[in-house]
Amino acid sequence: MKKILQKSLALALLLGIGAAAQAQERVYVIDQRDNVVISGAGLCWRTGYWTPAAAANDPAGCQCDRDLMPAEKCSSAPAPAPQQRPETRTVDGKITLAADALFDFNKADLRPEGRAKLDEVATRGQQINLEVIIAVGHTDRIGGSAYNQRLSERRAAAVKQYLVSKGIAADRIYTEGKGKTQPVTGNSCDNLGREHASNKKLVECLQPDRRVDIELIGTSR
Repeated sequence: MKKILQKSLALALLLGIGAAAQAQERVYVIDQRDNVVISGAGLCWRTGYWTPAAAANDPAGCQCDRDLMPAEKCSSAPAPAPQQRPETRTVDGKITLAADALFDFNKADLRPEGRAKLDEVATRGQQINLEVIIAVGHTDRIGGSAYNQRLSERRAAAVKQYLVSKGIAADRIYTEGKGKTQPVTGNSCDNLGREHASNKKLVECLQPDRRVDIELIGTSR
């Protein structure tokens, strides 16, 4: 009897590990119907676990990143047709909030003005059949990559925490930090002197890069 119990426990442990591993294999954001969440630009949303190697093991790898997959993985199958989800659409598109309106410079604590703006986002989320809210934090290029990455993640997490406090379910909010990798200012600020927080002209010029992109995905009621 003892041996049978030990074998049963071992089997349960292996099944549990297998289930956890399977859950971690998904490197794209999945909605409640097990469909990949598509951004307003028609791109699959990647999770923080995404790498080209991990994507090759995800069932949606060929659908989302066919050009990055090993040739033999997707060559035998036709290109997947776009998901047929006529009942689902992006609601209100992407909302871009200036990080300076949400947070003090170089901080991740929400300002009162920032809370007011997020109240509007929460209201929108409660007025639709919400599937997911995606919040992506960005920074300007001043400072190191690692520091800016952490700052962008902290800001996105602060947005999520506040929206949850306003009644949005935590499992409906996906956050990501992009650090300083996706600036929108281009090279328009390149001639304003050294890149340092004390350079007020540069800080002001780079303001559009300090932002949080919020996308609500769901259907109208």
